[in-house]
Amino acid sequence: MYLHFADRIRIMVPPHDFLHWRAHPWHGLETGPAPPRVVHAFIEITPFDLIKYEIDKKTGYLKVDRPQRTSSLPPSLYGFIPQTLCGRRAGLLSGGSHEGDGDPLDICVISERPINRQEVLIDCRVVGGLLMIDNEMADDKIIAVLHNDPLWGGAQDLSDLPDVLIDRLKHYFNTYKMLPGAPFRVKIEAQYPAEHAFRVIEAAIQDYNEEFHASKK
Repeated sequence: MYLHFADRIRIMVPPHDFLHWRAHPWHGLETGPAPPRVVHAFIEITPFDLIKYEIDKKTGYLKVDRPQRTSSLPPSLYGFIPQTLCGRRAGLLSGGSHEGDGDPLDICVISERPINRQEVLIDCRVVGGLLMIDNEMADDKIIAVLHNDPLWGGAQDLSDLPDVLIDRLKHYFNTYKMLPGAPFRVKIEAQYPAEHAFRVIEAAIQDYNEEFHASKK
């Protein structure tokens, strides 16, 4: 039995939630399945990278920012949470004396198994964060674990992770922008638990909506 031409056309039509084009990782992907606790992380850098990559804000493609300047490698997956902005509200949570850096909110994701691919989307559970000040601007680093990870999946707070993992993250961010003879402007001022990380994410979502959605009304 042969299908009519119209029936064959209907069979080829994709479902309504199918994206016909590649979504912009910052603006076209969802923040996560249950933010601020469970979010998406778009991965820019893996623990094996000697190159610092970051998203090109206009095109959404990954670009080379710079080679790593020190021998320190990122100790975890590193990327950002879609549809967030480290802006005014996020900056106020740093103590009120700093502006946000104007970028998507950064996130570090810890997993048992090595993941060596970039530009992947990961579901992860937020457990805390680091307050980093970069050139007098707030540049928070949210810390999360891979959702349903067989080793770390049960972690609910920063206190559930070994201190050595947090120390490695602090060391990396304290040194990854060092240049011989140049003034050093990066400092980890504090680490914070999951509850504060939730507030930072909520603030970054509000900053994003104000910057990109309010203007469309």
